[in-house]
Amino acid sequence: PALEGTRVLLVEVQALVARATFGTPERKVAGLDRNRVAMLLAVLEKRADLLLADHDVFVNVVGGVRVPEPAADLAAAIAIASSFTDRAVPPDVVAFGEVGLSGEVRAVSQAETRLREAARLGWRRAVVPRENARSLQSRTPGLEVVLVSRLDEALEAATQKQ
Repeated sequence: PALEGTRVLLVEVQALVARATFGTPERKVAGLDRNRVAMLLAVLEKRADLLLADHDVFVNVVGGVRVPEPAADLAAAIAIASSFTDRAVPPDVVAFGEVGLSGEVRAVSQAETRLREAARLGWRRAVVPRENARSLQSRTPGLEVVLVSRLDEALEAATQKQ
């Protein structure tokens, strides 16, 4: 869930990771900040032990939507890790959170609004920063909220079967 002003848009973040066959690996990004994705790749390599240095990485936000906020970090990191490990993320999982350099998952604004919209549109599990638990006033019916503090926890929570 990304914020566009005061509206919540649920966007799909896709990634493709493949071994680089020629020289320097390519990094192509559409819809997210290229520098943030480069940072996420470094964090995934250092904090989640994913050896991405010799792989091409392509990241895309479906539909040509541009998501400038760091709340999309967690979704992008999960998509990259999912492609690299060949562990699919179930289609009913939503994720948001800012990822820090030490692999921590940081709180984002309007978490409850994001969760309400995700539940309304049929998502069943949300991977959310633990720091946002204080700001969540009520349970969101029909939505399992998984609170995470670290990137490795988030990767596991996003790819596990229900």
